[in-house]
Amino acid sequence: MQTDSSPKAGLHVNFDTEVEEVSERKKKYLTAKYGQHQMSLIRKRLRVEMWMYDQLQYLFGCTDDSKTYNIEIDVDELLDMESDVSRKQWLQTKLVGAKASRDTVEKFIDELLQRVKTL
Repeated sequence: MQTDSSPKAGLHVNFDTEVEEVSERKKKYLTAKYGQHQMSLIRKRLRVEMWMYDQLQYLFGCTDDSKTYNIEIDVDELLDMESDVSRKQWLQTKLVGAKASRDTVEKFIDELLQRVKTL
């Protein structure tokens, strides 16, 4: 009978309990990463939507946080429409209650349609 007298003979590793502890300790969350081109498209859309938000506040006379307006303009819905005429008519019906002048509202609609076309 031969005995192993090497220094590593008595060492062993038990992974079962350590794996559970490690997985409970370290919970990983997956974060979506976008490519540079996709991020530039997202930034462009955000700029258009933030500009639209600021303009709507102006059109409806909301200069402070206490005043709010109840209007929702969905950019995707606007893009899905077939013609500029239908987009313009849809926006005009949405902006009926605006406190700004009719010329200011028309200018906003024209500029919004121009900006949306770049998306």
